[in-house]
Amino acid sequence: MLLMLLLTTQVAKGADEFVVEDIQVKGLQRISVGTVYNYLPVNVGEKFSLDNVSPAIKALFKTGFFKDITLEREGSTLIVNVVERPSIAKIVFEGNKDLSKDDLTKALKKIGLAEGKVFDQQVLDKVEQELSRQYFSHGKYGLKIKTEVSNLTRNRVGIQIKISEGRVAKIKQINVVGNTVFDDKTLLKNLELNTSNLLSFYTKDDQYSKQKLQADLESLRSYYLDRGYINFNIESTQVAITPDKKDIYVTINVKEGEIYKLEKVKLAGNLVVAPAELIKLIKVGPGEVFSRKNATESSKSISDRLGDDGYAFANVNMVPDIDEAKKTVNMTFFVDPGKRVYVRRINMKGNTKTRDEVLRREMRQMESSWASSSKIARSKTRLERLGYFSEVNVETPPVAGTADQIDVNYTVEEKPSGNLSAGVGFSQVQGIVLNANIAQDNVFGSGKRVNIAFNNSSYMTSYQFGFFNPYFTVDGVSQGYNLGYTKRNAGQINIANYSTNVMNAGVNFGIPLNEFDSLRFDIDAKHTELSSTDYSSTQIRDFINKEGSTFLTLSPSVGWTHDTLNRAIFPNSGGQQRLSALATVPGSDLEYYKVGYKHQVYFPLAKDFTFKLNGEVAYGGGYGATTNLPFFENYFGGGTGSIRGFRNNTLGPRDSNFYPFGGSSKIIGNAEMFFPVPFMPDTKSVRLGTFFDAGSISNGFKDVSMKYSAGVSGEWMSPFGALSVSAALPLNAVNATSNSTPNSIKGDQTQMFQFNFGQNF
Repeated sequence: MLLMLLLTTQVAKGADEFVVEDIQVKGLQRISVGTVYNYLPVNVGEKFSLDNVSPAIKALFKTGFFKDITLEREGSTLIVNVVERPSIAKIVFEGNKDLSKDDLTKALKKIGLAEGKVFDQQVLDKVEQELSRQYFSHGKYGLKIKTEVSNLTRNRVGIQIKISEGRVAKIKQINVVGNTVFDDKTLLKNLELNTSNLLSFYTKDDQYSKQKLQADLESLRSYYLDRGYINFNIESTQVAITPDKKDIYVTINVKEGEIYKLEKVKLAGNLVVAPAELIKLIKVGPGEVFSRKNATESSKSISDRLGDDGYAFANVNMVPDIDEAKKTVNMTFFVDPGKRVYVRRINMKGNTKTRDEVLRREMRQMESSWASSSKIARSKTRLERLGYFSEVNVETPPVAGTADQIDVNYTVEEKPSGNLSAGVGFSQVQGIVLNANIAQDNVFGSGKRVNIAFNNSSYMTSYQFGFFNPYFTVDGVSQGYNLGYTKRNAGQINIANYSTNVMNAGVNFGIPLNEFDSLRFDIDAKHTELSSTDYSSTQIRDFINKEGSTFLTLSPSVGWTHDTLNRAIFPNSGGQQRLSALATVPGSDLEYYKVGYKHQVYFPLAKDFTFKLNGEVAYGGGYGATTNLPFFENYFGGGTGSIRGFRNNTLGPRDSNFYPFGGSSKIIGNAEMFFPVPFMPDTKSVRLGTFFDAGSISNGFKDVSMKYSAGVSGEWMSPFGALSVSAALPLNAVNATSNSTPNSIKGDQTQMFQFNFGQNF
């Protein structure tokens, strides 16, 4: 815009410039005067001429706040006339179903279109391009967008965006051209994209996106490179959509090349770790078919090993020397360890309730010592295993101004670690249930556990108190106490008819042997009063006649645990082994022993898919004056945590009245595949599964009769406690009766739907 009045005046007077004694801004509505002064490249007291007009106007236009600007001179006063661009009062979407308003709002905000911002027609023109990008990623290519702008009061505008999403375009066919070694079926298994199938409604694998295709091309490339085809190349890709924009055809043109083998493998560079130790980490060798996967894993293993000695920024390059004539590869792993670094500080963030010392005592990486990548990772795992945090992250930023120091920053997100509950309920097994429970795994942020519980039902009245200190000593020796009274009427839960009154007190210690192994020592004193009823079986009456009805026992026990689970709740890798042995001391009113072994392993498969194997075996017996394991110490099976699909406690031997009596031995096996709940992003507190259970309860291992079941399960770490549900089908139930049939009738009792609330998985 040309300064007309100023131009006329200056020409008339023959002057080139004037000194600005004042600046006035006219036409402002929302923009402050100070903002204009800040961007205007002219100040009071400075000279102003025709040469300054264009830069001044350009500077103000560049702000994007104005759609018209003129400059005038009145004497020594510079007048700036502006017309502000309107602001966006509201943005309304119509017709959007696949993408939410929030998703669309975020997408438009990226290009500068949002409520409260200055309206720019050029930005509005980009709306269709940005929204098309969003919808194309969801496979909707029949998208139509129409925008309308309406003027509102106070120099504002409203924007209405009408969307016709159209149908999702599905992948009709994927073709691989040029492959001779591997057929299409084999190659297509490695791709995320797929043609429509029964699971496509959930996996969305039949919806094309450029990002998915690029990932699939890399998967295809890796498939060949891992099998020796070092010159494999993807020549081109074509993506075609039908005129009605409903079907998509993908064609991938490849050149396979020939297979190459390794001739020599060697190490080079600065070998700060003994070569003999590094060579053991190399997973490729002479004569083998070249595999990029194995070579990459070897590089990572070497880099991780250097990281354990403080070389946190080590770089191990895989350098292949290809002999085209011999079709061989000489592989060199070039080691550049970089500078050795140590940890300056370990910082904890996010623990607003948990004391800092509770986190720091789990650290395996120490401050002012050489940085170890494995110790840093192990410290993160130990924090996750505490069970106090829903999220644990770690960062290792270098210290500014140094080349040999890093900080280790752990960020945690706390979750409720306590439970306070009280209630009245009804159970088909236990009748009216009154309960109250106060449990705090992290009392006052100290890491100690306190539990006070009361439970009252037709089956059981129980009062329990427990205390556990995981760090009784600074070396990690734990100590716990328990005290309680329990009255049980076994007949109320469909097992043999008898009742017990038990008072117990105990103390336990845990001793860590190394990072993954620990020993536990318990000693428990019990006073048991046993009572029969008019419906008690011959076995119960014979036991009371022989052993009496009141028993005082002192039972020390020892247990060994090997634990490599990656977290306490919903682990997805690692395993746990437990071996335990218990025996009452000679001279106790009852002399018996129990031994058991349990082993569970978790295998991470695809993203959020985990396979679990669990096995358990246990046996008990009497010694000295006690002939057999006391029947009220028997093992029981069936139900959640055992063989699902069979009613709780009903498997195994029966008494003379055909009621479940339990047995002196137990075998349990479970195989389960866990996967996320469809359309739910949270995989750390809720999951689904399919399972196969097998097991047997017997007297000794000679008359083992295995029972099998299969079904689906669900687990949820709710704010009120752990909830597990299952729907199972017994595979070999004998003369199965309905749930309402008395237990005294021979045959297995089945129960398809089962749930458990309030216990950890």
